[in-house]
Amino acid sequence: MTIAVIDYGMGNLHSVAKALEHVTHEHVVITRDPRRIQGATRLVLPGQGAIRDCMGELERTELRGLVQELLASQSKPLLGICVGQQMLLDHSEESGGIPCLGFLSGKVKRFPVDMVDDHGQRLKVPHMGWNLVHQHHEHPLWEGIDQDEHFYFVHSYYVAAEDDACVLGTTRYGRIEAHVAVGRDATFAVQFHPEKSSRAGLKLLENFVNWAP
Repeated sequence: MTIAVIDYGMGNLHSVAKALEHVTHEHVVITRDPRRIQGATRLVLPGQGAIRDCMGELERTELRGLVQELLASQSKPLLGICVGQQMLLDHSEESGGIPCLGFLSGKVKRFPVDMVDDHGQRLKVPHMGWNLVHQHHEHPLWEGIDQDEHFYFVHSYYVAAEDDACVLGTTRYGRIEAHVAVGRDATFAVQFHPEKSSRAGLKLLENFVNWAP
C-alpha cells in the first residue's frame, strides 16, 4: 500500500504525513507526480489558507484535472482535510465567489462577523480551537471514536452541503451547524485537522488507512 499526500503547494503536508506514518507501517509519500498519485492506493487532499490560493495552485500544478478524474472514478479512498474538504463543494463565498471542484453539491459559507453563542456572548471568527463533532451518520472512519468527541479547528468558512446523506459529521458554533465531515462512496473529508486532534484524530487516520469502501 502507498498513501499519497497530494502536494500542490498548500496544506500541512509534513504534519499530515508524519501523523499517517504514526498509525501505519505502509509507505507514505508527499508528491505532485501524477504517476505516483495514480499509482497510490490511498490519497490525501490537504489544504490550508485561502481557497482562492488552493484552487489556483491546483491549477498551476496541473493537478486539478487529475483530482477531478480520481473523484469521479472513486477508484481509491480519498481523505480531504481542511480546505481540502471545502474544495469538494460547488462554490465558496470567499473572495467574492470561487468555483470549486463540484464533487458534492453545496456551498462554502463565511461565519458572520457578529457571531454570538446561546447566551448572547460574542464569538471569535475564525473558529479556532477544540470543538465537539457530532457523528450525523455512521461511517467506518468513526469506528472507535466517541460520539461528540473533540477535534481541533481553524477556519473562517464552513461547508453547507445540500444532500443530508453526504453529511457525516457536524459541529455547532454559535447558532450555526457546520457540516465538518462530508463524503460519498470512497471519499471522506473533514474541516478539522486530524493530525492536530490527539487520540481521536489519530484514530480517524488509522481508520482511513484500514478503510475498504
